[in-house]
Parts: sequence; structure tokens; C-alpha cells
Amino acid sequence: MLVDSHCHLDKLDYDNLHLGLAEVIMNSKKCGVDYLLSVGLTLHSFPAMINLIRPYKNVFASCGVHPLNIEEGFDFKKLREFSSDERVVAIGETGLDYYYQQIHAKKQQEIFRQHVRLAVEVNKPLIIHTRMARKDTLCILSEENAEKVGGVLHCFTENYEMAKAAIELGFYISISGIVTFNKASELKEVVRRLPLERLLVETDSPYLAPIPYRGKQNQPSYVRVVADYVGLLKGVSGNEVARVTSINFFNLFSTASR
Repeated sequence: MLVDSHCHLDKLDYDNLHLGLAEVIMNSKKCGVDYLLSVGLTLHSFPAMINLIRPYKNVFASCGVHPLNIEEGFDFKKLREFSSDERVVAIGETGLDYYYQQIHAKKQQEIFRQHVRLAVEVNKPLIIHTRMARKDTLCILSEENAEKVGGVLHCFTENYEMAKAAIELGFYISISGIVTFNKASELKEVVRRLPLERLLVETDSPYLAPIPYRGKQNQPSYVRVVADYVGLLKGVSGNEVARVTSINFFNLFSTASR
């Protein structure tokens, strides 16, 4: 069993690449990927996403506003309403991104705090995006008591010290196809040093396809490539990575049912 712990199924190319979500799920199962978590990016797009995945019991959802999408609107009451859906197992994607939008740092921070407060209120883990904001991300998580619900730093590209600090707060570290890139030497070393029991694997589909698919649209079935590569770095089989990260996924997202 293998889980793609972070993908955006509503963003896949259903006009040219896939016949529909059923085909995406079928292709995933052929690669041993049995479960998917479709992650929300905006409140506006959430209803369509949840309707897309609802027929498929092996697909879970999260709701949130990505830090690069905050200009599209944020409504705490609506976020709380969406979080009550039985298919929603996490709050996010939320966090901070100073690489692209440091000009909106204060607004990102306030909306991030509101996501964390809601997660604690409804007792669901967080899905965190962080880029060029290590100190502020960890500070907000700590100040808002995120350790009560835990979560995951997804598509991790930061350093070992940040990963260690996040793990101490009860978070997991999710590895994407970036780890296969030639220039990702620091990330490869982080993966080697972290315990497998605190890792997840993901695609972040349709973005960041791993080698040898780089340049193409990513898809959930490619999480098998990520798992195998993590195995190479850690000296274990891809199947062992799949087994342990699947256990980690269901431990974290405890409301997800197999």
C-alpha cells in the first residue's frame, strides 16, 4: 500500500491528459497507490473539489487557503463550515511564502494563525506550506499551540534544523519529487538523517514531477518514484518506505478510514 499524501486532483488536466478522475485513480492503483489526499488551495475552489472526489472512498480532502492565494479571499466562518465535511481530514494548505510574496507577510501570518486556531478547535491536523519563512513558521505554530493537533510540512525543501524543530512539535515531513532533482543535495541529506517514522511521500500533482518525468504534468501514480528514491537514500526498499509512510499517514490523519 502507498499513499499520495498531497495532490491537487482538481488541478489535473482532464482535457488533454486524463479522461477523468476515475482514470487517475485506476492508474494510481496500478502503481500500488491506494489512497490520495486532495488538498484545497482556495475557499472558492473547495466545493468543486469536494464534489469531484466524493464518489471515491479512497480519496480524502483538506480545506484551506494557500499563502499565495490569500488575495482571492479568506472567510473564517466558511473555512470552519468546510472543515466539518466528513471527507475533510486536515486544515490547509496554509502557511507562509516569503519567496514570492514577502510584501504580504503580515497578512499571510494572520491568516496562517487563523488556520492553526481552527485546526486546534476542530481537532484536525495541519498541512503547512513554508518557503523562506523558517523562523516565522515555527514561531506561529508554537504560539498557536499547533502541537495539540500536529500536521505535516509538505513538499519539504528547508534544512535539517527546521525539520527537527517541526518534528519536536509533533509534525511529519513530506517529501516530494524535488528529492530526485540533481540540485537537491541538501534535501537528500535531510532525508538520510530523518527517521522514516516521521516521513510522508507526496506528488504535489500536477506540479513538480520527479525525474524521469520532470517537465511533464505530475500525477499521483508518480509517488511510487518518490518512495523508491527515498528508499535508495535510506538504504531500504521502496516497499518498506511505502509501508511505513502509509502507517504514518493514517496515524496523522486519524479521521481517514481505510
